[in-house]
Amino acid sequence: MSMIMRKKASIKTVIRIAFLVVCVLTHAEACADPNTLTFFGWSDQHVQTDGDGTHLIPAIDAMNTLPKTAYPEDLGGTVDEPNFVIGLGDITEWPTRSARDTYEQLITKRLKYSSFDVAGNHDSGGNSPSPTIHDWLKKRHGALSYTFDRKGVHFVALYSKYDESLNSPAQPIAEEALEYLRKDLSKVPEGTPVVVATHLCFEAITNRDEFVDTLGDANVVLVLGGHYHKATVNKYRGINFVQLPSPAAGSPSEFTVIRIDSERLVAVPYDYEKGKWSTDPKKILNTKIRGLRRIPYRHQTRQ
Repeated sequence: MSMIMRKKASIKTVIRIAFLVVCVLTHAEACADPNTLTFFGWSDQHVQTDGDGTHLIPAIDAMNTLPKTAYPEDLGGTVDEPNFVIGLGDITEWPTRSARDTYEQLITKRLKYSSFDVAGNHDSGGNSPSPTIHDWLKKRHGALSYTFDRKGVHFVALYSKYDESLNSPAQPIAEEALEYLRKDLSKVPEGTPVVVATHLCFEAITNRDEFVDTLGDANVVLVLGGHYHKATVNKYRGINFVQLPSPAAGSPSEFTVIRIDSERLVAVPYDYEKGKWSTDPKKILNTKIRGLRRIPYRHQTRQ
């Protein structure tokens, strides 16, 4: 290595060290690695019809305080400030105005981060339909199915209508949802990492092959689901499926932390009652992906 190259390398090292020192001293969100996207996931909040959502508070408070906590040793690093929190439906036990108002207050006033949500079967009202939650989601996100992009990752929040006549928690992803997904993915630039988030989890989807066929050649690095209240991970035809846990009574006291970088995808549940990471391999995903496009250090910007 030439003298000039050694000097340049030394300067870059000094700059990086100085940057890290500033981060530690200021606790700045801007110091999060620009080549890493972190977000939290939960599902099936089940705010009660009378508006009682007190069971959500421990989970929300833990989300607010988890950043800067060390990951499990085998994963390495510490938790960045999440870019957002995603919820995958059954916000309410039944979609009353009181339940809607409680949830809105909790995610806009108590939760420190922006929130994205998808409707679940309970949010439709079942055999006694109500538009309360559907109308609220349309007002917040523009539609029941919608997309957004963060740090080069394309997210598809996919609403699939639940068929009560089947009298079963296991359901197909509806044809309307598949068509929405098909059209959206056809417009995503080749190689872009894609995350699909919907209420039904892997174990509940009865038309898995049709669903995976719909993904086509898109770089879908992750499919998120909820519905069955517990964290699990599955891989099917090369697609990573992660099921998000619920804070409802009788469910594990967990939410899932998802980390995506240029090479790897990590999803690991955090038990907010015990203050510990899950060690159950059936709940943890740590896998290689075609991830984020790396941003050169000199071009780092916030997104």
